[in-house]
Amino acid sequence: MGAVLGILVVIIFALLVLSASSLRQVQQYQRGVVLRFGKLTPITREPGLRAIVPFADKMTKVSLQTVVLDIPAQSAITRDNVSIGVDAVVYFRVEDPVKAVINVENYLQATSQVARTSLRSVIGRAELDTLLSDREQINGELKAVLDSPTDDWGIVIDRVEVKDISLPEGMRRSMSRQAEAERERRARIIVADAELQASSKLSQAASAMAATPGALQLRMLQTVVDVAAEKNSTLVMPFPVELLRFFDRATSGDAQRLAETGTARTADTGTAPAVTATAPAEVTGTARTADTATAPAEVAAPDRAGFTATERGEVTATGRGEVNGATDGQRPATTDSPADPG
Repeated sequence: MGAVLGILVVIIFALLVLSASSLRQVQQYQRGVVLRFGKLTPITREPGLRAIVPFADKMTKVSLQTVVLDIPAQSAITRDNVSIGVDAVVYFRVEDPVKAVINVENYLQATSQVARTSLRSVIGRAELDTLLSDREQINGELKAVLDSPTDDWGIVIDRVEVKDISLPEGMRRSMSRQAEAERERRARIIVADAELQASSKLSQAASAMAATPGALQLRMLQTVVDVAAEKNSTLVMPFPVELLRFFDRATSGDAQRLAETGTARTADTGTAPAVTATAPAEVTGTARTADTATAPAEVAAPDRAGFTATERGEVTATGRGEVNGATDGQRPATTDSPADPG
């Protein structure tokens, strides 16, 4: 009787062990993939308490929840040859549990490696300005690149986000200077536009005041009142603008008269030496020409002293030449004395 009882206890224990090993609990967010003697069963286990054949079936539970995969910072070179570091995050989920178990050994690690290489590839095709200004385009390219290999693994990429872009220190300073210059340019344009609008309004105000002479005086008095309203020691003395204009015209007239006087003096000083220099030349040349031309005419016949006409003409011409030579400051020429008539 005791032996029978012991056998029953062993059988019951064995049944309990078998029942425990044949029952599996599948959560709501999971699906069970069963391999019987290494062969895939066509039925995927749904959530709940599911039974399998002990020692023959092996169940693998696959989560269908969205997985957040953090991609560490990857060093890459952009299209315009700028070295940067980029890190991103990938959101994906398993859509087909059978492919996730059969087609890839570890879909989490495989997705992580593909995401890293795809991130470096996309960064290498983009420029720095695009990375900084158009994140949506980069995210879309990353998602398209990751969808191709992960589709065979039964994985769906929900979204890819670039978290941070690390720039070199020199590039940061250059971009800071560029942004500062751009802001300064905009500020100058705004100030210039304001000056243009203000000048237009001031021109209209000046036209209105010019039509009414008393308006300018009223405006000046209003300015004096505004200055006196403040607590300061400023002394305002109204000064007629017409008086300044009078002084301006008087100064301009004096300067013009001085300029005309200087011009006249310069003209007189420049022409006087020319007259002095030319006068002696004209007088001397005329005298010499006259003497030379008339000397032969005086030779006509022998005079009472017995001089021939030729000798008299030579004496006359020689005498006049000595006088003219002395007048010009030249050395007097020597003449032969006439022969004794006796």
